[in-house]
Amino acid sequence: MKILVTGGTGFLGSHLVERLIDRGHSVRILARSAPSAVERSIEFHQGDVRHPESLRRAVRSVDVVYHLAGLVSFHPQDGRTMYELHVEGTRQLLEAAREYQVQRIILASTSGTIAVSKEEAIGNEENDYPIAVVGRWPYYLSKIYQEKLALQFCREHSIPLVVLNPSLLLGPGDDRLSSTWIVSKFLNQDIAAMPSGGLSFVDCRDAADAFAAALSAGEVYGRHLMGVNMSLREFFGRLSRLTGVGAPKLRLPSNVTVLSAQLLERWAKLRGVEPALDPYSVEIGEHFFYLDSSKAERLLGFKARDSQETLQATISELMSKMPVDALPGIKGKLTERRGRA
Repeated sequence: MKILVTGGTGFLGSHLVERLIDRGHSVRILARSAPSAVERSIEFHQGDVRHPESLRRAVRSVDVVYHLAGLVSFHPQDGRTMYELHVEGTRQLLEAAREYQVQRIILASTSGTIAVSKEEAIGNEENDYPIAVVGRWPYYLSKIYQEKLALQFCREHSIPLVVLNPSLLLGPGDDRLSSTWIVSKFLNQDIAAMPSGGLSFVDCRDAADAFAAALSAGEVYGRHLMGVNMSLREFFGRLSRLTGVGAPKLRLPSNVTVLSAQLLERWAKLRGVEPALDPYSVEIGEHFFYLDSSKAERLLGFKARDSQETLQATISELMSKMPVDALPGIKGKLTERRGRA
């Protein structure tokens, strides 16, 4: 097939493109910046989903569209940009797909459009959109609008659409720290207090396998959650055991933790510096993102590898980008662990 991947140079996109090429498909990438190297078998289009002409040129003559392009940010000032990318850009992509009679669309959404709660609950695809919970976080809100728009449009125009909802992406290949920033913050000891919430994460390689399977599998007009659930206390504890970096010891009530982050942000602004951790990320860490992956396992063959392997691959990748003398104890710990394996 001739396949377009928007955001094909990103963390998930680069893994997905590799799998599509291996399966013999012809791949076209639409991205704002060119990768350092492009295989001759890949057709690269420089453009933006917000620019109709570059978008139409990219969609023309393809059979399938993977829509991965977007921005991950928890800062309210990026809200307008994310709405333009995730909603208006998607609207224009859908119009072009209808015009050029695209046979199938696979949309990369997020588990945060379904599985977010203040309590320790496990979400599934039958859950309603948690707008009351995520209303203060423009990333998740814009992705909810994107999902609703895509599902309604594709139903009305009989375009097969499959929505995939991976949780926090970890593993190798996140050159822009769009997703693995939480591990980077831990390594830099920027997390002062232990969050009381829980997260779900998925190895980007496992997510890419599921996305590749969605080319011919999955529930049309359905959503598919993917991830491994873990409390943030256990998550940081595992990172600590792998690296030797101490996990946060301070534990505070949720409202005190968020208030402290807000005060530290104001203090940082007065000094003209960026805070180590913004209060919105801290607030998110006081929530639970637990989910049920059984639908993706059943329909897409999703299978999560051992979480220890994912965490070790993430740490190793981040450490490879740090200066040689940065945190030498971590590098020694990782070397020792690999030697035992």
